[in-house]
Amino acid sequence: MKRLLVFALLAVAAAASTVPQRYVAPQFIETPAQRRDHVRAVTSEIDQVFKTFAAERHTPGLVWGIVLDGDLVHAGATGFANVERKIPANADTRFRIASMSKSFTALAVLKLRDAGKLSLQDSVGKFLPEFRAVAALTRDSPAITIRHLLTMTPGFPEDNPWGDRQLAVSVKDFSAFVSRGVSLANAPGVAFEYSNLAFALLGQIVARVTGESYQAFITREILRPLGLKDTRWEYADVPPDKLALGYRWEDNAWRPEPLLHDGTYGAMGGLLTTLNDFARYVSFHLSAWPPRDDAESPVAARASLREMHKMAEFTGVSLEKSLGGESVPQASGYGYGLGCTIDHQGVMRVAHSGGLPGFGSNYRFYPEHGVAIISFANLTYAGTGAPNAKAAALLIEKARLPRRGLPPSALLTQRSQQLADLLQSWEPSVADAILAENFFLDRSREAWRKQSRETLERIGRVKSVGEVVPENQLRGTFPLIGEKGRVDVFFTLTPEQTPRVQQLRLTVARR
Repeated sequence: MKRLLVFALLAVAAAASTVPQRYVAPQFIETPAQRRDHVRAVTSEIDQVFKTFAAERHTPGLVWGIVLDGDLVHAGATGFANVERKIPANADTRFRIASMSKSFTALAVLKLRDAGKLSLQDSVGKFLPEFRAVAALTRDSPAITIRHLLTMTPGFPEDNPWGDRQLAVSVKDFSAFVSRGVSLANAPGVAFEYSNLAFALLGQIVARVTGESYQAFITREILRPLGLKDTRWEYADVPPDKLALGYRWEDNAWRPEPLLHDGTYGAMGGLLTTLNDFARYVSFHLSAWPPRDDAESPVAARASLREMHKMAEFTGVSLEKSLGGESVPQASGYGYGLGCTIDHQGVMRVAHSGGLPGFGSNYRFYPEHGVAIISFANLTYAGTGAPNAKAAALLIEKARLPRRGLPPSALLTQRSQQLADLLQSWEPSVADAILAENFFLDRSREAWRKQSRETLERIGRVKSVGEVVPENQLRGTFPLIGEKGRVDVFFTLTPEQTPRVQQLRLTVARR
């Protein structure tokens, strides 16, 4: 009796002295060297994937790279940047990356939002008076906003073939074009439809808000601070021996595609960059994960980058094939200048392709795995997303590059230990100290006592308590290990200042 009283008093004291909640960031359990070993294990296969793709698609030049934990850990290249002069493609060749430019424009908009210069709910006409000439499609159509443009939901029709030829349009001509009105395929906010016009408008909003060209703003505020020293908007600014020329495959030969000069539509697809430069940019995006207390980059807030990555507009459900040929269901959406996909196992992918006459590119990164795959080609609409997807599957499925894991917080560990004691005693004072007010209202004390007794009888005397495996900062599962089996204890805590147990589930593990 004395021992039970002592136990109860100790448990109550522990409950009363609840450790404060401290955020614990997810982290990789392996060392950087171990993580690179995963990449090395499949590097030769990945290289062969890209070389085979280049040969089968008649690609003049192709470069590819893998970014891991902020570094370009592998790069490959095949073919020519300039077929006529036989200049090889490499990691320092400037490729036009087409619509992969869109995230730079979106990032510029969010920087201005974060600085209080605009709101995503502002109407386009607030900054571009000429846009007020655009007639609403229906009487109940809302005003087209900056957010509509970012998420490609303003109602404009898909415009890839036409938009790809508008790159060099001047600011004056673009303004005149808009002032004549544009056609709509949908009411704003109703449906996603890929729009280059939307991002050209965003570029001009950046220009009107800042009082300078969007090219100058993005170069000064994003490109230079990130060290993208070889990234340009105008191809004439690139040394000829460093420039990838564009081609199409026609009549069993490579035909040159004329390069367009920089203009208003550069905001949707005008950047020229190198694999080395773009790896730095992708590393910057990966650095936004996970949320943590580190100092922020002056370029952009991590929360704003993560906002770009998240699904802002749902676009559909599809099936992809795993390496083993199994169908993998996934949901897809569009964020801000980036696409987002989450599969049935919770693997998150952020990606965007680029395609213009003479060029095709793709990049995809996996925030929870800390890895990215990039590829550029100088073939019209090359479709390099296919080899990128295969490379990613090799890294994640075959090489088993792991995701970050969430360590248990001190609070979650404390509550798991207290619950382990409570389930074996049901001392009222302990229960009252750590259980939320709803707990016995949702199910009686007597019912809980009966269930826990019957459940624990199935595993015999409890010999040990395992470490809690967290789902987040306030929810997790831990095992009670008995002489004849194991009970998994799931619990979730309240949003109170002192979080208490609001839900509990006991499951006898199968042998």
